[in-house]
Amino acid sequence: MTTPAELADAAAARDVSVLICTFNRADRLDETLATLAASRVPNHLTWEVIVVDNNSTDGTREVVTRHAASFSVPLTYLFEPRQGKSNALNTGMGASRAQVIAFTDDDVRVRPDWLQAAVRPLLEDDRIAYTGGPVEPIWGGPKPHWLDEYGNLGGTIAVKNHGPAPFVFEEQRKTPLGVNMAVRRSLIEQIGGFRPDLGRNGKSLLGQEQAEFFCRSRAAGARGLYVPEMVVAHHVPAARLTRQYYRRWWLWKGISHARLHRVQPVTELGIDLEKTPRIFGVPRFMYRNALRHAAGWLRALARGDARARAEEAMAVLYFVGYVWDSRRGS
Repeated sequence: MTTPAELADAAAARDVSVLICTFNRADRLDETLATLAASRVPNHLTWEVIVVDNNSTDGTREVVTRHAASFSVPLTYLFEPRQGKSNALNTGMGASRAQVIAFTDDDVRVRPDWLQAAVRPLLEDDRIAYTGGPVEPIWGGPKPHWLDEYGNLGGTIAVKNHGPAPFVFEEQRKTPLGVNMAVRRSLIEQIGGFRPDLGRNGKSLLGQEQAEFFCRSRAAGARGLYVPEMVVAHHVPAARLTRQYYRRWWLWKGISHARLHRVQPVTELGIDLEKTPRIFGVPRFMYRNALRHAAGWLRALARGDARARAEEAMAVLYFVGYVWDSRRGS
C-alpha cells in the first residue's frame, strides 16, 4: 500500500489532485471513478486521483484497485483508521503536493469537462483561491411535493445551483458545497485543514467542517469563484427524502452552527456574534427570527403552500437545535 509520504514525493509536480473520501459505498464509488476516467483534460494539465478509505468494510479497496489497473492517470488508495470525514480529508490533503486539490464525493457523477472547469480559474488567475459549482440531483426515490431542491432546503441533500452566471462567493455571501469544490494548495497551507470536532462522524449529522474552513478563508482575505460549468450530479437516496430525515438534519444543523459559532463567531453574513446581545446564551436576533418563521409556517399552512411550510418548519427546528447546544455548551 502506498504511504502518504511516498505519494507526496511522486505527486510533487502535478497540477491537480482529485480527492475522494469514502465509507462503505463501493458501488457508488465504482460509478464515480468510471465518470472520472472519462474526463476530458488538456494534455498540459497533470492530475491524479486519491481515494481515502475511512474504515470501510465492503469492497472499497477492490474497486479502487480494479480501476487503478486501467486508469489513465495515477489512482491511489489510502486508508485512514480514525473515523470521521475530516480525518479522511486531512489525510488526503496531506498526501497531495499538487497545486490544486479538487474535492468531490463517492456518490457522484462528474461531467467530462468538470475537472477542467474547476481548475482553469485557479491556474489562470492568482486572485482566485478556490472554486465551486452546481450540484444536480440524481433522485433515488420520488421527490417530495414539499421540496424545492434549489431553495433553502437543497443543502440538506447536498444539491445547489446558483444559476448560469459566475460570481465571487464572498460578494454574494455564499460558500460552495463540499461535494464540488477545488482549493488552491497555498490557501490550505495558509489556514490549515478541516476540524474533526466539527465534521461528520458515525450516525450523527454534525457537519460544519467546511463552513469553518471558509470562515478562516474569509478572514484571510481569500476569494472564491462560482463556476457554472463545474457540474456534478449527486445521488440522493430515498431515505433522505422524508420529513423525518429533514427534521433530524435541520436540528443537527442548529447544533452544528452553535458549535461552529463558539470557535468562529463571525458568520457568513458578516455578523460578529461576540458583539451581539444574547438571551440565555443565544443571540437575541435568533429569537425574533424563530418567531418570524413560526408565523410564516402558520401563513403557509393557511394558504396551503407545502414548500413554504416545510422551509419555515425546518428553520424553527434549526433554532431549537441551536438553543439546545448553546445551553449545553454554556
